[in-house]
Amino acid sequence: MKKIITIICLAITVTSCAQKKPNIIFLFSDDAGYQDFGFQGSKVMITPNLDKLAKEGVKFTQGYVTDATCGPSRAGLITGKYQQKFGYQEINVPNYMSPNSKFLGDDMGLPVDQKTIADYLKTIGYKSAVYGKWHLGNADRFHPLKRGFDEFYGFRGGARSYFPYSNFNGVHHDNKMERNFEIFEEPKKYATDAFADEAISFIEKNKNNPFFIYLAFNAVHTPMHATKEDLAKFPNLKGKRQQVAAMTFALDRACGKVLDKLKELGLDENTIIVFSNDNGGPTDKNASLNLPLSGTKSNHLEGGLRVPFLMKWPKKLKAGKVYDYPVSTMDLLPTFFAAGGGDVKDLEEIDGVNIVPFVNGANKARPHKELYWKKEARAVYRENDWKLIRFADRPAELYDLTKDITEQNNLASQEPERVKMMFKKLFAWELTQERPLWMLQQRFEKYDIDRMDRYRTPELVKKEMEQYDKSK
Repeated sequence: MKKIITIICLAITVTSCAQKKPNIIFLFSDDAGYQDFGFQGSKVMITPNLDKLAKEGVKFTQGYVTDATCGPSRAGLITGKYQQKFGYQEINVPNYMSPNSKFLGDDMGLPVDQKTIADYLKTIGYKSAVYGKWHLGNADRFHPLKRGFDEFYGFRGGARSYFPYSNFNGVHHDNKMERNFEIFEEPKKYATDAFADEAISFIEKNKNNPFFIYLAFNAVHTPMHATKEDLAKFPNLKGKRQQVAAMTFALDRACGKVLDKLKELGLDENTIIVFSNDNGGPTDKNASLNLPLSGTKSNHLEGGLRVPFLMKWPKKLKAGKVYDYPVSTMDLLPTFFAAGGGDVKDLEEIDGVNIVPFVNGANKARPHKELYWKKEARAVYRENDWKLIRFADRPAELYDLTKDITEQNNLASQEPERVKMMFKKLFAWELTQERPLWMLQQRFEKYDIDRMDRYRTPELVKKEMEQYDKSK
């Protein structure tokens, strides 16, 4: 009898401790514009659920990703480190890659020796699921269920239809909707809503245990697919701008459904919720807007690297706070691990930091005095608020982001010693990185530079959008 009582007491204690761990949900959009949310100042987009999240949590004015494109950005956030450390410098889209790369096709993916956020959370008692876009490798060895996650519903590749395929003729396996492992099951509804439903089901099944959900929407990445009902919400818009508004509305609705379920189950007070985006919006592809920033996806202006970023944790963070120091999506791994009771000293060679002590005021310093970005010859070094951009086709540029977030006033000629010093530090960082495991065909570099110049100033962006609307 004493043994039975002891076992029961121990079980109660373990359950109690487990329930004290916060649940974690990461809401992640794809190719959204920096301005394209109500909480970011948009007067066009309808995003009441995310606007409410911003009011109830912390809004970061300088949230960054580790790369301006999908795959590398995801590799950085899921490992908590600069992806260049393990050679993941380029996007993993086979038809864009040089045939001389070390790895091609399905062999391109997150190296299996890299631990993921789900791997680490598993060690401290979390169940984890990923729903939506994976884009970290198509081969079976890169599959989410082999990278620490317990459940998966989504697609392995980078983009697919938002509506179910009637048949799989001509559809590559990485674009098929997959439940767990090689069980191909097309959604019965619009994909954005389907992913939210999967997350809700996981919450209901694990409401008594600590869980982590990586809800990686493919919205608002191309193809530009929206329902008739959502398009009808924006009768005054045209063309792709109407489509991206409808897709954003659906994204917000899906996020709201998940947040409502947490409240219904009484889990909202003990759940960390983060919302962010994988890179800047590609204005020419989906009519997204990154204003007031210059630049777009795939380049190193702020419009390619700075993203919307929200975090809510009622037990630790005050509602309505605005945090102005730079943070990065690579900070999420150590932040979540520490929140769940893990010791960040157990994390291997990460570059991210636990941002909670900085945000709640326990630590008054910056989370990052230095940040780096790199894609072949192009690279960025940010030291405090000074930003150096190195190009392949023109002299380097230097900006003071405290005075010039639109990056219009190049100070390189006025600060030659600073430029020289920052060049040296950037090069020293590069020497610690691995060579890329696969390389982009050089002709695509020109596309990235041309896109940057096309959207180099807010004035150019506004002019293009005006012409685009008239043409439609």
